[in-house]
Order: sequence, then C-alpha cells, then structure tokens
Amino acid sequence: MNTGTIKNEGLMWGNLLHLGYNMWGESDCVKWDHYIEASPVLRFDKEIWDEILEQMVAAGMNTVVIDLGEGVRYESHPEIAVEGSWDVDYLRKELDKIRKMGLKPIPKLNFSAAHDEWLGEYSRCVSTKIYYQVCRDLINEVIEIFDTPELFHIGMDEETYLDQRFNTYAVVRNGDLWWHDLYFLVDLVEKKGVRAWVWADYMWNHEEEYIRKMPKSVLQSNWYYSSFLQEKGKEEAKGIRAYRILEENGYDQVLTGSNWCRAYNFQETVDFGMKTIGKERLKGFLQTPWVPTVKETKYRHFEAVDLVRQAISKL
Repeated sequence: MNTGTIKNEGLMWGNLLHLGYNMWGESDCVKWDHYIEASPVLRFDKEIWDEILEQMVAAGMNTVVIDLGEGVRYESHPEIAVEGSWDVDYLRKELDKIRKMGLKPIPKLNFSAAHDEWLGEYSRCVSTKIYYQVCRDLINEVIEIFDTPELFHIGMDEETYLDQRFNTYAVVRNGDLWWHDLYFLVDLVEKKGVRAWVWADYMWNHEEEYIRKMPKSVLQSNWYYSSFLQEKGKEEAKGIRAYRILEENGYDQVLTGSNWCRAYNFQETVDFGMKTIGKERLKGFLQTPWVPTVKETKYRHFEAVDLVRQAISKL
C-alpha cells in the first residue's frame, strides 16, 4: 500500500517521467548534451520505466506526471508520432497498470514555444488557427485517454530569448499574446472539468503582471534547483522569491525540486515549502530528474526517487 498520502495528509509526492523527450529543436547546445535535439526515434526504455515506477511505490510516492510529447501516436494527429511512439490503446493499458500500483497518472504536454519540438511542424505554427486547432484536439484527446484526470500540466516555461539563444529557430510570445494563448489552453482544460497546472517561472520577470493576470484556478509549480541557503548581503534568488510571492497572493502550489545539478535540492525544497507555504495552499512536491527514460540515465532516475523517499521519511 502506498503510505505517502496517509502519512502526509494528502500531499502530492510526484515524479516527472518522460515518455517523449523532444523538447528542443536544432541547437548549438547539442555539444554539451546529446539529448537536446529532437529525435525521429522515441528515446525510451520500458524496462527502466517499470523499475522507476516500482521504486516510486516503495518510496511512498503517489503521483507520476507523464510528459507525453511525441511519445503517443495520437488518433487526432498521428503525424506527430515518431518511430516507437505508443498507440493509444497501449497507453490506456499502461495507465490502468499505474493506477493499480497506487500511483495517480497526470498528463503533461508542454506548450511553451521553447519546449514544443514534440509538436513537429506545428511547433512552427504557434498562435495560428491551425496551431489552436491542434492544441484543442490534443488536449481533448489526452483528457479522454486519461479518463478526465484531476490535473493537466501544460508547461509554459522558459519562453524567453535567453533560454533559446542557442536555438537555430526561436519563438517567444510577448505580452498579451502569451496571456491570450495561456488563457486559451487553460480554458480548454477547464471546460473538461480538469484543473490546469503550469510552470510559474514567467513571473520571474513579470511579477506584478503575473499576479494581476494569472487565475487562482491554475495550479502553480514554481521551480528552483539550487541551494536555499542565502549568502549574507545577496538578493534572494528569483526562484525562491517566486514561491513567497505566490503564497502571499493565495495561489495553490506544488513546489518543484530536482537532482539535475544538486542532489540536496529536493530536501531543501521540502523543508522550505513546509515552513513557508500555508497548509491549505501547499498541494505537494514534484521531483524532476530532467533526463529521458533510458538505460544511460537510470541512476539519475533512481537517485531522484530515493531523494523523495528520504524527504518523506523525515516528516
């Protein structure tokens, strides 16, 4: 039995796993990370996936956020699929297995123009009529596949020039257009009785605007992957400040940690969240290894889950 939800009063203890990993197009960053550029073949290992899920259950975790991307041969848009993408029936069976394990599967499709290479040719049609139709089709289909999940993560992070400066093709929606498209996506999700969930880093550079325009109905996942210990005299990091501002303005939050660069970050994220975020607004914690689900990266995944286990055991 999964004891995490009982011991921790319903908090989410989640892990982000990638089925699809085509988050970036052609980029000069490939020299540092060969997983950066999109692949015509699905980068995924089912054996590793199964091992991670089993470890999550043993660790007391209760939620798996599945970044679907190009990993599904969607019936509405099969042209998005790559070699090895799962068909819809296979995904449904996998979701049923996950639920029987005691884990709640939550879908994620990242509609940030910085991380939407999984959309294939539609990633170069942002904010057009065809783009809106494809987004509508995919969101509706995924909600149906997941049997109307509680949450739907729509991404929307890092849509800045700085984050795309190495890309050969960069797209950044500014001002009212970013908000128009966010509202469009949120509305699609909410019309199906599902709560929209976003990365909250847009507020780092648009704090007042974000608080004024972001609906309280949207679940917030700010993220910060470094140390929470502030050096004397230095200004508080934007990522830490964002957690505080969201709390002061009454937003529900799932705080996001990672072992991407610092293993201690997840425990510090939990410690910070438990003492800073009000009980009624703290919805849980999400671990994000930020690597594809393949054999080469399995130890990063295993470490990520173990760090969550350690955090749960200390409560």
